[in-house]
Amino acid sequence: MSPVQREELLRTLRVRFEKNMNRHRKFKWADIQAKLEANTEKLWSLNELERTGGEPDVVSYDKLTGEYIFYDCSAESPKGRRNVSYDREGMESRKEHKPENNALDMAAAMGISILTEEQYQELQKLGNFDTKTSSWVETPSDIRKLGGALFADRRYGNVFVYHNSAPSYFAVRGFRGLLRV
Repeated sequence: MSPVQREELLRTLRVRFEKNMNRHRKFKWADIQAKLEANTEKLWSLNELERTGGEPDVVSYDKLTGEYIFYDCSAESPKGRRNVSYDREGMESRKEHKPENNALDMAAAMGISILTEEQYQELQKLGNFDTKTSSWVETPSDIRKLGGALFADRRYGNVFVYHNSAPSYFAVRGFRGLLRV
């Protein structure tokens, strides 16, 4: 990223941070910015979250590692990460109409993780997310071995976690990312 791009991203993140203080009342932007400037490789990943429509924001701090934790906080599953199967195995097992990509490979390429079911539930405590879309969540290996994958959304005022076959994909299903800085 060029210096201009970095400054633009930091400005975008700061404005979002200040607009959504309910997500991080105890944190100071100056501390987060200092951490970001010391870890410029993480800025690239945050830019990827932003570029694909995730609207990343700080939601937590890990006292053990000293890391701030960013989640995608877009109202709906990020537009640039929808219409993907869960993983490469699922994607390649489709005989026809294969999606262009899958959630796990995209996340790895972006230097992020997809949210676990527990992290997704924590995100939903901060607002109403995925009321019209859904997001793949990290799937336990025993479910994945049987061909399944998990996704979640918010409907009827509640958060639901469902199952689907890993090869499936829908125009309204994507994934939400997490980045530790």
